[in-house]
Amino acid sequence: MLRYYSYKGCGTCRKAKKWLAENAVEVEEIAIRETPPSVDELKFALQSGHTLKALFNSSGGDYRELGMKDLLPTLSDLEALEVLHSRGNLVKRPFLVSPKGALVGFKQAEWEQFFL
Repeated sequence: MLRYYSYKGCGTCRKAKKWLAENAVEVEEIAIRETPPSVDELKFALQSGHTLKALFNSSGGDYRELGMKDLLPTLSDLEALEVLHSRGNLVKRPFLVSPKGALVGFKQAEWEQFFL
């Protein structure tokens, strides 16, 4: 089963969920704030071709509050992934994990290429 991390108040997450339903892609939906992706899932996203910076929700309040713009360059990859795992609001959403790879954010063309 695909793991789909989202936040109910996120418009982009709602668009992605609608797209998944329209394309009959079944997922296990997980509330990203309450249950952030595991460090292993975040590592898998890096292995899937995403950059560390792309995993962060850089427009969110938590990102600004923690000063991640300045802090991120000083962290090792593992330290940064642990910060993401500790605070679900920092993770770019939606965040989807499948055996084939991980998707971060919702770009319809990218999702179509991945699934269809």
